[in-house]
Parts: sequence; structure tokens; C-alpha cells
Amino acid sequence: MTAPILIPHRRLHRVVQAIIRAHGSDEREAELVADHLVRADLSGHASHGTGLIPTYVAAIGKGLLVPGTAALPIRDDGPFLAFDGRRGYGQRVGHEAMEAAIERCRETGIVVMALRSAHHLGRIGAYGEQSIAAGLISLHFANVIDHDPFVAPFGGREARYGTNPLCMAMPGTADTPPLLLDMATSAIAVGKVRVATETGARVPAGSLQGPGGEPATDPAVLFGEPPGSLLPCGGHKGSGLALFCELLAGVLTRGGTIHPGNPRQGSIVNNMLTFVLDPARLGEHDWMAAEIDAVVRYVREAPPPDGGGPVMVAGEPERLAVEERSAKGVPLAAGVWEDIRRIGAEAGVERSLLESWQE
Repeated sequence: MTAPILIPHRRLHRVVQAIIRAHGSDEREAELVADHLVRADLSGHASHGTGLIPTYVAAIGKGLLVPGTAALPIRDDGPFLAFDGRRGYGQRVGHEAMEAAIERCRETGIVVMALRSAHHLGRIGAYGEQSIAAGLISLHFANVIDHDPFVAPFGGREARYGTNPLCMAMPGTADTPPLLLDMATSAIAVGKVRVATETGARVPAGSLQGPGGEPATDPAVLFGEPPGSLLPCGGHKGSGLALFCELLAGVLTRGGTIHPGNPRQGSIVNNMLTFVLDPARLGEHDWMAAEIDAVVRYVREAPPPDGGGPVMVAGEPERLAVEERSAKGVPLAAGVWEDIRRIGAEAGVERSLLESWQE
């Protein structure tokens, strides 16, 4: 396995922003996309990070991703908001839709927001972080369409779902950091299989099966002919969650589901149904904060098995990764960095940014 290259995150951000800008985005859109991708890398989720740049550039070339596209409001009815992403950058249209939902939630106390037809939304946790920053709770359900499925339903040997992520976000207290659960309903994300392929790693046992349903750990199996499939997380439980992500995000947004009667043009399109809630409408703040502190402390104080690490709660691994990688640099597979350098050179990015990664 080839050792990754450590890239200072500010340098990486400048390169990515310049590439996005060169492919038709204005400065603000390019900044939003770069913020999102680099934050994913910093959080330890390379599957949703800057390694997606070649995929995005290819989609732009095919007209499947449309730079310069804002979220289009299509419903505004008190606590109900709906937007059409129109194949714009998911990082932009998702951010804009969340901004509107947060603003409305301050008036109504609760909002149901539907976003359809966004190009890849990226790391769904980013939208949970938006609500946390506003002091609000959010729940997000997303489905993945416009390409063949990758995830088998429980008991099946052929794929029928996308990785269909869900996210739950809750502000912290003076003593407890914010809580953020951001997960695929598959055992691992497709992007993590891609990263394993690039780095020469194996995927965890129980996360992948071959075309005949046989267990597999070679990531290339997923992209073979015939293809294998990812397994749902938690067996029948993850499979049930994936179905409800399909229904909530695909049906209620009117963006569509992954069944083969809908188009599959080979890009990544997300629909997302989001609930935003103001906790202040439901109770007294000090009591809630004390209860959050108490239960999180109780969970974290559970003794680990012999030789095990400390118990962590949702959002803690990402927070630690951000601290470490902000100081030491973002680890990128050599092939990923070479792809970014090549695309950057073709886009006219400043040569000094591409030839050196030292601050």
C-alpha cells in the first residue's frame, strides 16, 4: 500500500477553489464547494472529499452538473419549503436550501424542507453542521439516483439501492460538544471503496459481496463485470433504513427513486428531505443541557474491553480528525493528488500551487 501524501489544508483549498472557478463557477460557489470537499477530507471522509474533483469535472463536460445554478424555490407554505437543485452543485444548492430552512425555523419552530435534483450533495454532515451552528436540531434523509445501484437489500445478491445516507445533528452545551451522526445505510460508502482501490487497501469483511453473493474484501469486486454489491449496515435494519431514505427523499421531494423506470445518465444526483427543529420550543434550556451532559458522560464512561480505546459518541471521531489534519495536513493517495494536479494544470491553476505542497 502506497503511503499518502500530506497536503496542507489551506493549500488544498486554494487548488480546489481555483479548479472549480475555472470550470464555470463564480467565486462564492467555488468557495462553498472547496470548503465542503476539504472539510470532508479534514473530517476523515476522503470518500466525499477532494478526490471527487475528476468525477465533477467529467460530469460538467457531459452537462450532468451545471455550475452557476442556485436552488430554485418551488414551494413556500409556512413550515414547508421545497427547492429544485436543477443539477447544480449539491454543495451550493444544499447550503442555500438549509439557509432558508434555518431562517424559517426561527419563525415557525419546525420546518420540513425538500430538496430535489441536486448534483452530489457530498457529506450530508455538512448540512447538520449548519443547523448546529444556528442552535437547531436537524434530521436529513437522502437517496442517490441517476446511476446504477450499488447496495443489495438484505437477503439479496444484486444491488437495488444507493448508499442512501442519513444524518442527525444536535447542538452541544457548554460542556458537551455538538453531536453529529452522519452515516450511509450501506456498511461502507461507495467512495470508501473507491479510496480503497486507489490505496491498495482491502474493505472490511462483511461490507461487500461478489455477484453470486459470496463474501469479498477486494474493492475491485464492486466495479467488476458482472459487478458485486455493497451490503446494508446492520443487515435487515440498514436495509429498512435504506428503503425509507428512498421513500422519504425520493418520493416526498418528487425527485424520484432508483427504480429502473427512472433515468440513469451516469452521474450522481441526490434528493434530500430535511427536518429542522428549534429545541427551545420544547423545553427549558438549562434542564435540557444538563440532561445532555449527563447521558453523554454516562455513555462515554462505559469501560472498554481489554486493550480497547475509549468510548466515543457521534461526531467525536470527525472532530479529532479535523484537529489532527489541520495541524499535520490532509492525507491524499498519490494517484488522487496527481489527478488533481493534472486537472489543475489543464484549468490554468497557478503552477506553484501544484508543484509544491509545503506551506
